[in-house]
Amino acid sequence: MRVPLRPRSGCLLMCLCMSVLTLMLQSFWIPLEMAPDETTLRSLEGQSHGFRSLALQLKDLNSRVNKLSRDREGTRDDLSKLLQSFRKDQQGLVRLVEREMKRVSQKIEQLKHDQPEDTALSQDQHKTNTEPSENCEVPLDPAYPLCAEKIEFLRLHWKTDPCYAFYGVDGSTCSLLKYLSQSEDFCPPQSGHNISVPVWHQKPHAHPHKAEMRTSLAPLYESIGNSSSPGIKFIQSRVQRMEQRWIQAGLNVSQRSNITVSKILRVLLYPGTLAGTLGQRFEAMVERGGPLGELVQWADLGASLTVLGHNVTLTTSQHLLHSLIGAAPGRGNCPIQRPLTFDLIYTDYHGLAHLQGAMGIAFQHYQCRYRILDSFGTEPAFNLGSYARSREYVTLWGSWGLHPQQYMTMFPHTPDNAFLGFVTEEALKAEVKIEAMDNKKGNVAVVYAKQEYMWEGKSDYVKVISEEFETHATVYKRPGIPSQLPHFVINHGLLSQENFVQLLHKAKVFVGLGFPYEGPAPIEAIAMGCAFIQPRFNPPHSSKNNNFYRGKPTTRKISSQHPYAEDFIGKPYVWTVDVNNRTAIRHAVQDILHTEVPPFTPREFTCEGMLERLKAYITHQNFCSSSLPTWPPKSVLRVLLSPLGESCAKVCQRSSLTCEPALFHQVNSATTFTSLELNCSSVRAEVSHLFPAYSPWGRQCHLQLEPLLFSCAGSDPSFRRLCPCREYTPGQVALCPGCS
Repeated sequence: MRVPLRPRSGCLLMCLCMSVLTLMLQSFWIPLEMAPDETTLRSLEGQSHGFRSLALQLKDLNSRVNKLSRDREGTRDDLSKLLQSFRKDQQGLVRLVEREMKRVSQKIEQLKHDQPEDTALSQDQHKTNTEPSENCEVPLDPAYPLCAEKIEFLRLHWKTDPCYAFYGVDGSTCSLLKYLSQSEDFCPPQSGHNISVPVWHQKPHAHPHKAEMRTSLAPLYESIGNSSSPGIKFIQSRVQRMEQRWIQAGLNVSQRSNITVSKILRVLLYPGTLAGTLGQRFEAMVERGGPLGELVQWADLGASLTVLGHNVTLTTSQHLLHSLIGAAPGRGNCPIQRPLTFDLIYTDYHGLAHLQGAMGIAFQHYQCRYRILDSFGTEPAFNLGSYARSREYVTLWGSWGLHPQQYMTMFPHTPDNAFLGFVTEEALKAEVKIEAMDNKKGNVAVVYAKQEYMWEGKSDYVKVISEEFETHATVYKRPGIPSQLPHFVINHGLLSQENFVQLLHKAKVFVGLGFPYEGPAPIEAIAMGCAFIQPRFNPPHSSKNNNFYRGKPTTRKISSQHPYAEDFIGKPYVWTVDVNNRTAIRHAVQDILHTEVPPFTPREFTCEGMLERLKAYITHQNFCSSSLPTWPPKSVLRVLLSPLGESCAKVCQRSSLTCEPALFHQVNSATTFTSLELNCSSVRAEVSHLFPAYSPWGRQCHLQLEPLLFSCAGSDPSFRRLCPCREYTPGQVALCPGCS
């Protein structure tokens, strides 16, 4: 029985034939008018390789035809005959291709002999430069165990990033060895080369002069430049308004400070939040009532460093960042081209990611110089990547493996991190101040919220306050959309900082609605003589029950909108109430009405306080040294044993002390347990953010094996923590008597 040839099979064969013929015609065509230059040679050589490839493809096609013929033999005779005929034609094509290959090879040899003498010399030089690559051998040096592995990796991936070619990598073994020994540090130095370590390992020359207090912020203005960015304009405006206060504070600190003067440091400020596409979104929020606390902190940091006499560079440009740090062109897989010229880099989490993407392997080498502005803090358990992954502490943030004190917070709520802070603003002109003094504060309340969504569910709470106080708001007015605020609220829309300050000077109460958390505005309102009334959270807000804190690298439990104001300031300046209890709200309002609330600013939020604190950090904190910290000194240490399940931060605070993580190494020894009269059945050193600690069950004593996990925040019902506490200077929790 004859099986008719299927139309689809016939079409397939016709397509195959046409494809082969087209490929041959394209490969055979050589433009004869081309001059026999290097380009022509490369083209002909490439076509020669193309013929070889075509021959291989035809042979492969021949094997497929044979297979197809075998599979269908005896069932489709017509198809078999057609396939046999095509196979004969194909064999002829193969012979034709071979003849053409021979002809093209002869043409190439002829062109090589006919080329100009200088071109031949150039090719000979190229051959001389590339030939040694065949003689380069991968060294087997136990001091560089990853060398061979890196060679093979780069052999396959060197084309994935232009930075490798920028450093001279061309795929040859010699170029790979040269790169991995001179630009990276995975292979031993090559013989005959003077450079023994990668160039970015070398130290730039330190500034020879001592830092002296400046009486002008002109260097900072020069660094900021004339940017049209709303964020940078906000920073510049704030610095200008407060310049005279900064200058006077610098003079005061220099007259009485006994802190050792440091050398002039080269400091880079890179607010990553204002850079790139994220920066564009953040900038748009600045003019619509978005969060300004971070910008306040950046402005005050830049002013502080400048007054302290250091050289500050501020940028929000990723392109300029790459230029400043000497990043190689490409995608960031290669190290920087020179030693990092900055002694300190202040950035944020976004900026840290930008630096990592630009510095390659050099990022880890310089990580001791980074300082991260981190408003809400990063606890040690979230900071060490391997530990965080093994104990399920991984979040979107954290896992950078920095020293916990390299993270700098807006408030001193997390002792594991360094408290950077900011400065409260008193930006009234002299005549406005006199007017404010002549006119006593009226029964005016200003609500702390710039977006309407913050008012959801709070109307009844605000209404109780409005029964005694004329209630004002500064909520962003959306164009063309009616306001949803209660009718008893007078909304001014967004105000300039100066106008907002004037409104606060007329007010007696500053009303928190529960969000935003821990911003600078309540501290500034208290500094202008306002009482701050805020909601109590029951249960406390944390990453387990609150979307805002979910994913943040902290286990803190927030009992109110502003824990610092509640814990460190308190009444009569701060009133924390249950906003669902009208009676409690009315009692607080009546107490405020009959209480004189004078302006109050904790020293740590003044210009002098911030200068003292930052100067102490720059002088004493050295995370590039492998030696144990010596500041604060051991003489200020007070060791406390926590109850079961309580953190060191809590046990120290309850004793009017603060936990000092730099002193953990002083208590991390078996003798500390003995001094506390704890009889240990065994003492073991382990890796845990809960240690050093004592377990009553079995009288087990645990020491810390990983210094990066020393944690004031860690707590567990099974352990009593060994806690290094210290006193602190009133109004300046970061410093202590005898710590300078």
